[in-house]
Amino acid sequence: MAGGGGAAPAPKPDELQPHPVKDQLPNVSYCITSPPPWPEAILLGFQHFLVMLGTTVIIPTALVPQMGGGNDEKARVVQTLLFVAGINTLFQTLFGTRLPAVIGGSYTFVVPTISIILAGRYSDIVDPHEKFLRIMRGTQGALIVASTLQIIIGFSGLWRNVTRFLSPLAAVPLVALAGFGLYELGFPGVAKCIEIGLPQIILLVVFSQYIPHALRSEKPVFDRFAVIFSVTIVWLYAYFLTVGGAYKHSPPKTQLHCRTDRSGLVGGSPWIRVPYPFQWGAPTFDAGEAFAMMAASFVSLVESTGTFIAVTRYASATPLPPSVLSRGIGWQGIGILLDGLFGTVNGSSVSVENAGLLALTRVGSRRVVQISAGFMIFFSILGKFGAVFASIPAPIFAALYCLFFAYVGAAGLSFLQFCNLNSFRTKFILGLSVFMGLSVPQYFNEYTSVAGYGPVHTKARWFNDIINVIFSSKPFVAGLVAFFLDNTLHRHNEATRKDRGYHWWKKFRNFKADMRSEEFYSLPFNLNKFFPSV
Repeated sequence: MAGGGGAAPAPKPDELQPHPVKDQLPNVSYCITSPPPWPEAILLGFQHFLVMLGTTVIIPTALVPQMGGGNDEKARVVQTLLFVAGINTLFQTLFGTRLPAVIGGSYTFVVPTISIILAGRYSDIVDPHEKFLRIMRGTQGALIVASTLQIIIGFSGLWRNVTRFLSPLAAVPLVALAGFGLYELGFPGVAKCIEIGLPQIILLVVFSQYIPHALRSEKPVFDRFAVIFSVTIVWLYAYFLTVGGAYKHSPPKTQLHCRTDRSGLVGGSPWIRVPYPFQWGAPTFDAGEAFAMMAASFVSLVESTGTFIAVTRYASATPLPPSVLSRGIGWQGIGILLDGLFGTVNGSSVSVENAGLLALTRVGSRRVVQISAGFMIFFSILGKFGAVFASIPAPIFAALYCLFFAYVGAAGLSFLQFCNLNSFRTKFILGLSVFMGLSVPQYFNEYTSVAGYGPVHTKARWFNDIINVIFSSKPFVAGLVAFFLDNTLHRHNEATRKDRGYHWWKKFRNFKADMRSEEFYSLPFNLNKFFPSV
């Protein structure tokens, strides 16, 4: 080594240090309890409203025509779904987990709803409007019964006792697939009208990532309001294409996805209308359908748990105490009960896309989401104005999903920082659960799309629905496999506890154990006295 110091300089000690582990996500501009200034908060709330509109419109657009409803019925269902989503979001942010989570429509409930639509007892009704009302009452009855599952599991504290055993390692597949598992709603939706969807993805990325970097401005404007900027531009562009006659001779399917005047919502909506319970008549009950809806309710409970954990991360809060999570699930059950009473054709769960929006804006403020709930209620009552926004072409929403679902998936992966990735046990659990979480639902969905019914095809239709719904959900399968393996493979070993990251979340198991839990999750109006969290 002589001859003038040919050796490389010794690395500085701090260069080799791994990234430090963080209980709370740093670099979030506004956390749960710190609201942004009012004008900004109102704009951010409107952005949340815009993002949740996608699911709110897409689900009734798919289901109502199959039920025999026309544009008028579709517009009323969209309004009702919006109205109930606003109420549920307020309940969740005030009394539930108190996280900035939007409670909106859920794709999990679509399968049992379609099963009700295809039930034999409705097939001989000739008048489409009568058929629509009868099917609607059938879904209402099933939802009302299914809501009891989440209400009981949540408020009894049963879910608290289950999630006490959830380690960061088991949370990774659950949360990651709550986001990544929705990949079928991303680019396939964009490609239905690529000339609108692709510019929307590109503009969203440019506005949120590249422009702020290029301008180096002090105030984050473009990244925080990227959704409003990009959607406005692309929507205008889609409108000009429509008016300019670009789709005059296109096939009807292309026209439906691309044109800005094809949703039929603006014409079908009344100027002012307040949705009310039992607006379609008295619900009807059928045991088999209620069981199928209960299975969907249970799957949605597990998926929501994953999304709640992602929201906690992006709101820069400490890990969710199990008792608070359980309380949130109970309130979500009340949300599904309201869905059944008002008649929304669909159950509710935590909106994954709005969880991703928290990451894009870096604003995890509770007030912003409460303002967005105000927008939902306001625009659901003033039907015509709400319908204008609701007629944004679906590929624009699909483009937003590409980024937001990805953010939620990334939140799941971020919990790997608590785990030992060099342990073979970790690799086994992680690999098998993610793989099965993608592979099992793939088989169920593929089989269904070819055969028209699921792989489980017995005489009891409700039994088929239960099994098919449960195993078509990617986060559910992945979470189940990871949770089971993580809690059965020599978990009492001290080294294993460190490998699975359990000791990091240990201090948040009890509500009182960490001061910050009180700050983020305690109930308003001194209600903690009456409903203590344990």
